[in-house]
Amino acid sequence: MNIELRDLQSSDKEYFFSWIKDKEVIRYSLSIFQKIKNNDEISNWFHKMLVDKSSYNKAIIDSSKKNLIGYAGIVQISETNLSGEYFIFIGDRNYHGKGVGTFVTKEIVKRGFQDLGLNRIMLTVSEKNIGAIGAYTKANFKTEGVMRQAFYRDGEFHDKIIMSILKKDWLNL
Repeated sequence: MNIELRDLQSSDKEYFFSWIKDKEVIRYSLSIFQKIKNNDEISNWFHKMLVDKSSYNKAIIDSSKKNLIGYAGIVQISETNLSGEYFIFIGDRNYHGKGVGTFVTKEIVKRGFQDLGLNRIMLTVSEKNIGAIGAYTKANFKTEGVMRQAFYRDGEFHDKIIMSILKKDWLNL
């Protein structure tokens, strides 16, 4: 797989203009993506994300084509609890269902434990996002519980699944 991670750059913002306006791409993504619609709002969100020191954000690059296909990382990093929340957003639909999510998830988890010194990385995912649940399971995340009707899309409530991986379990892989 020709996928690599690098720091996000200001110039990466341009990719998000079309991605965030694509209802299919953002269906299971951040709630804020459901609200921001124009390039100014997207620019403001992107700038805030770039300067957020409590987040670890990486660009996902197709190294053979040298183009950005999404971003992933860990947010809400707690230095006290040595924990954070994993996220991934693959904006380029051509890379959906190709194993990119599993590869990137494993790489970010490794960096979270090795580079950031975390002990626990968690995530939440809509029960309807079957592809993501598969990627997280392949990356050895375990289901911890369910937040009932915590996700609202397309006029319906869905449950959100809480998953996590612990450093001790990752070390034993």
